[in-house]
Amino acid sequence: MTFFWSSWITLISFGCWLFILGVLLFVLKYKPDVEEDGTTGHEYDGIREYDKPLPKWWLVIFFGSIVWGVAYWVFFPAMFPKHWEGIATVEVDGETVPWTSKNELFSELESNNEVFTDNFEKSILVKADAAGATTTLATLNELQATMRRSENPPADLQAQIDEKVTELAPYVEKLSENPNALKVGSRLFLQNCSVCHGSNAKGAPGYPNLTDNDWLYGGEAGNILTTLHNGRIGGMAAWRDQIGEDGVRAVAEYVLAISGNQNDYELDQTKVAQGKVIFNEPTNCVLCHGPDAKGMISAGAPNLTDNIWLYGGDRETIRETLRYGRAGVMPQWETKLGNERIMLLAAYIYSLSDKTSATPVTAAATQPVATEEAIAN
Repeated sequence: MTFFWSSWITLISFGCWLFILGVLLFVLKYKPDVEEDGTTGHEYDGIREYDKPLPKWWLVIFFGSIVWGVAYWVFFPAMFPKHWEGIATVEVDGETVPWTSKNELFSELESNNEVFTDNFEKSILVKADAAGATTTLATLNELQATMRRSENPPADLQAQIDEKVTELAPYVEKLSENPNALKVGSRLFLQNCSVCHGSNAKGAPGYPNLTDNDWLYGGEAGNILTTLHNGRIGGMAAWRDQIGEDGVRAVAEYVLAISGNQNDYELDQTKVAQGKVIFNEPTNCVLCHGPDAKGMISAGAPNLTDNIWLYGGDRETIRETLRYGRAGVMPQWETKLGNERIMLLAAYIYSLSDKTSATPVTAAATQPVATEEAIAN
């Protein structure tokens, strides 16, 4: 709010307060002329008006509300908010700061989080034989607090944070075997993740299935932790301008030829051969999907030789992906959930995933292709 409007509202409020107080004092001091019987001489429909004092209980409440209003102005930033912060304070992140509704919210969230963290350490970590995570969590919290407060954090600070996140992976695996941890993790998943991945975690077009063993960025506990902490930004480039419409159709045909759903289509072998050449150009599809087309976890590039497709594996969808590209975002959850809740969420997701070895897909060719998008599994 600008200084003009905050000043205008303050002056109006102060003026109303003075007006009400003035009217009340005037009424208390005003003594009308009365008749011998105590009436004012006014009569209507047989009803005569007496001059009786205001009830004391009413006066106490009225004056009390005025005093409360003045006290509110003093304690809270109600007068000229940009220049008067009030004398009320709250504790936020270990510091005493002036009261604001935002600071009060953060303070209450911290208090609730302290209760949650205490229960997490005593009732979940200990019972899951994962108490060793407490030291790592404490260090991680300190590093993250330093990151938040620093305008120019040390160059290696993020690397230190990532290292501590990775150190939590063995404890996540232990939590994935603890019923209490999984109960809390499932609630966190339903509250935060199900809107995209579905309540059964099987995903939807553009949103990965979390119950299989196909992971764009890796399905180990450490990979899941990193994804939840930092988020992912997946990108599949648009290729129509580089390779033309004929190139798009040729590469799409080649992708069908090496994918797990090739038996559903009658393939144009001429286009397959053309697409293979385009695909294997050093600056084209092979750069991300690899020479065997099985993708790269480091790049979030999907395996194109199976029948698992984030956006669909039919011929026209593959062509559309090649023409226009794909873009997806998995948000980071570190600032919203905190490290302890992320551990529980990661444990739940890790428990859902199929950890059996992937069954190789028989393909007509063993070379790669350039479609399917990449976003945070």
